[in-house]
Amino acid sequence: MKFFASCAKGLEYLLADELVALGASKATATTAGANVQGELQDAQRAVLWSRLASRVLWPIAEFECLDEAALYHGVLAIDWTAHMRPGLTLAVDAHVSGTAITHARYAAQRIKDAVVDHLRQQGWERPSVDVDNPDVRINLSLRRGRATISIDLSGGSMHRRGWRQVQNDAPLKENLAAAVLMRGGWPGAYKGGGGLLDPMCGSGTLLIEGALMAADVAPGLQRHGNLLPTRWPGFDDEAWRGMFADASHREQAGMAALKPVFFGSDLDPRAIRGAQDNAVLAGLAGVIQFSVADVAQLAAPALAHGLVVCNPPYDERLAADAALYRTIGQSLQRSVPQWRASLLCGNQELAYATGLRAAKKYQLFNGAIECALIVCDPIGTPRAQSDAPRELNEGATMVANRLRKNLKRFKSWTGREGISCYRVYDADLPEYAAAIDLYQEAGGQAGSGRRFLHVQEYAAPASIPEHDVRRRFGDLLAAAREVFALPPEQVAIKSRERGKGGSKYGRMEQRGEFFWVEENNALLKVNLFDYLDTGLFLDHRPLRRRIASEARGKRFLNMFCYTGVASVQAAVGGAATTTSVDLSATYLEWCGDNLYRNGFGGDAHRLVQADALRWLEAEGGEYDLIFCDPPTFSNSARADDFDVQREHVRLLRAAVSLLAPGGVLYFSNNFRRFKLDIEQVSAFARCEDISASTIPMDFERNPRIHRCWRLQRA
Repeated sequence: MKFFASCAKGLEYLLADELVALGASKATATTAGANVQGELQDAQRAVLWSRLASRVLWPIAEFECLDEAALYHGVLAIDWTAHMRPGLTLAVDAHVSGTAITHARYAAQRIKDAVVDHLRQQGWERPSVDVDNPDVRINLSLRRGRATISIDLSGGSMHRRGWRQVQNDAPLKENLAAAVLMRGGWPGAYKGGGGLLDPMCGSGTLLIEGALMAADVAPGLQRHGNLLPTRWPGFDDEAWRGMFADASHREQAGMAALKPVFFGSDLDPRAIRGAQDNAVLAGLAGVIQFSVADVAQLAAPALAHGLVVCNPPYDERLAADAALYRTIGQSLQRSVPQWRASLLCGNQELAYATGLRAAKKYQLFNGAIECALIVCDPIGTPRAQSDAPRELNEGATMVANRLRKNLKRFKSWTGREGISCYRVYDADLPEYAAAIDLYQEAGGQAGSGRRFLHVQEYAAPASIPEHDVRRRFGDLLAAAREVFALPPEQVAIKSRERGKGGSKYGRMEQRGEFFWVEENNALLKVNLFDYLDTGLFLDHRPLRRRIASEARGKRFLNMFCYTGVASVQAAVGGAATTTSVDLSATYLEWCGDNLYRNGFGGDAHRLVQADALRWLEAEGGEYDLIFCDPPTFSNSARADDFDVQREHVRLLRAAVSLLAPGGVLYFSNNFRRFKLDIEQVSAFARCEDISASTIPMDFERNPRIHRCWRLQRA
């Protein structure tokens, strides 16, 4: 079976690795969770042992859901007598996105109504609702018109370990604390004889979680006690009790062998008293050494090495003081320079204020708050001269301010849509003419989740002196590096040079550096340095999402496929087959890598190296969905010269002839002076200009980035 484990954003790849280590046959990271393949016992083991998951959801039904009536009838059709027993209480959690249903609470109410109505139709008494501690917790996930109904095997949020009695003003959830510890390499540090230090420990979450991790204590032991996490009839009670007994034996052995190498301090005596109480409830009395102390007077433990963890204040309720972060960095460099540190900072600027050199940086979310996790190894490594802050001149300051304004404007949109690669600047200030795109590395099983910038200079008018062009571009680069706090090796620069024949881009780097990014639940391979284009056209993001939403069960054809991103999205959307056509063997190999990384291959996903127009006119197959995004010009030695304005009628006639009844062709190009020959195209196709709906928010300043039409047979 496939099941889903949810988590806080930023923990997805750690969670996928953890679930495989716990016995799942496969786990694939996706937005705010992981899709898992395994048996029911694997899911139950995750409920007991996962330190990172928030919920473990076992799907029982999936159906198309375009409105609330479809939701009600879809749930009503489920045999709820197989999932309930007389006298059991229930609760419903709903998570909705899209325009079909917009209110999660209303969706939950309609599901509850359908369950109750179904059971009463079977002659059962009406079940009671218990929102806090139900016997059976039902979960709805509604995305892109598809509803998934699941049983929540965890019975409630898994970040609760059961020991917390006292918390400070801004408590850190235990599963996020586990991620901070794991990213810092705490399990290995403990096995190697290292200690754990939190100089601003608050209620002790990081230290307690680290001690329980070192003692091999299952996170679900104290949360559930001797009770089952759910009374869903499908739950394997016997298997659970066996796992629970085994975990109890491991706890006893681990606690007996646990070394007292845990040190916590805080300036607030009340926080220390609360941390001590929490440690007692967690069974760690006397294991953690707590003290009231200012971080500026931090005393080094009597250990040669270890891990420092810290969650300094940074949100709206607590002052995010850069001076405090500087004090933390200076104190750690003075006291424990040979130790490693894993610090959860409010943002990149605050992380930079520590003065510490980060070996790795990660983006995590503490609730709705986007944070920067930096790992320093060791703490005493000096920051490189190139990392030192530079004072920006007036022009660079204007660009930096605009970048910060754009990031703030895009923040809720990118979070809501799960977008990690987007345009952050597009010649907003005309004299600083360039496009800046942000690429967030997906991370992979052992990746760092780095951020990259792709900076592409626009051609300047010939009337502007070359030295002014270079100065302005230098100001723009300085502003970008300041705002994003990235080292030079993570900034790809495509600058123009003037020469015979006009302005053109100079020689590309040859670094051979590929990495993976995520879009709409798919992993995609990009290269920012070696080619003019990166392998991912960001402006086509909404069109690819539309293709994914329409692809289920369809035969999909991708003409001029480039790196095959649209083919991957069609496959993710459930396409029965995909065919990708391009003249370039390099791009077809890239396309194949993209498909394979997402679990697609074989005869159902065909790659064709050919001149696209000739292939179309010779192809005898039939397709339900076609995407055609040709270049403006092409003069390859292996194919006829191609001009999209000259050849588009011939191209579209050939493509439309391959459409099955009811099939759809999406035709796009980025030639700004392109004019569709409506009269000739109307002879064989119904044509609708949908360009406006395919321009994403980050390209609104440049609505002519591409044009797009939807065609069907006349």
